[in-house]
Amino acid sequence: MNETGRPQDFPLSNPRADRVREVARLAGRPARLKRRQFLAEGPQAVREALALHQRRLAAGEPGVVDEVYASEECLDRYPEFEELAEGTSARLASDEVLAAMADTVNPQGIIAVCRFLDISLDQVLAAGPRLVAVLCQVRDPGNAGTVLRAADAAGADAVVLTASSVDIYNPKAVRSTAGSLFHLPVVLGADAAEFAARCRDQGIGVLAADGYGQLNLDRLQDENAARRLGASAAPSAYPLEQPTAWLFGNEAQGLSAEELALADHRVAVPVYGAAESLNLGTAATVCLYASARSQQPAS
Repeated sequence: MNETGRPQDFPLSNPRADRVREVARLAGRPARLKRRQFLAEGPQAVREALALHQRRLAAGEPGVVDEVYASEECLDRYPEFEELAEGTSARLASDEVLAAMADTVNPQGIIAVCRFLDISLDQVLAAGPRLVAVLCQVRDPGNAGTVLRAADAAGADAVVLTASSVDIYNPKAVRSTAGSLFHLPVVLGADAAEFAARCRDQGIGVLAADGYGQLNLDRLQDENAARRLGASAAPSAYPLEQPTAWLFGNEAQGLSAEELALADHRVAVPVYGAAESLNLGTAATVCLYASARSQQPAS
């Protein structure tokens, strides 16, 4: 930063400079794993990364953003970034440099180099989660990011990805989260069987989202609503208000037979129109919101 608070006046202008190449390599998984860093591109993702960075610094914890590169035009449009970037290595950069660093054609004027955020399964379970989204063999980065964003919006406590799922730090996955990656805990490389067993030990129900499931999600919600209103005391096949982990499967094959066997119940989202099924992101959103609504205190 210079004396005005703005990053150094002379922007990085050579798209072939070593520093630019080093940042650009983070678009690839080998560099990310070696350095345990990833890229956040665009104002929304970088804003959320920097907000988390400042909260952690204020709490006496290590930050999550190492470097920020921004254009003059971006800082003119979003002046709050100058304050948010305190405690990082912030540099001005030309549009050509930003394009060379980014995974996208148009990085919208700002890029941040961030540290890996994932935590252990022990840490998640120790916090007593009430709602968890589990991605089993989800391979598409856009789908993984979309489900993580939906989990964040539904107020989930964590997202768990199994060992065979996509790298959540893939630039496309990060973009698809729209900043939600910086909002809730994420566990990577989990063993689905171990996770399900530990959930049961902790009193967390395990549901599998399955189009051929025996339980109907609408029926479970209706039963929950009746209990909330005091209109029914009848037991439910599964009380949605209890702590729950939802299993979501591969985009093409869904959950495997082994993964389905891990669940307490298989739950279908009813389809009332002519569509064969819902895509992964939509189905996950419906399921997570059903649980989230059911877990809210009655008003």
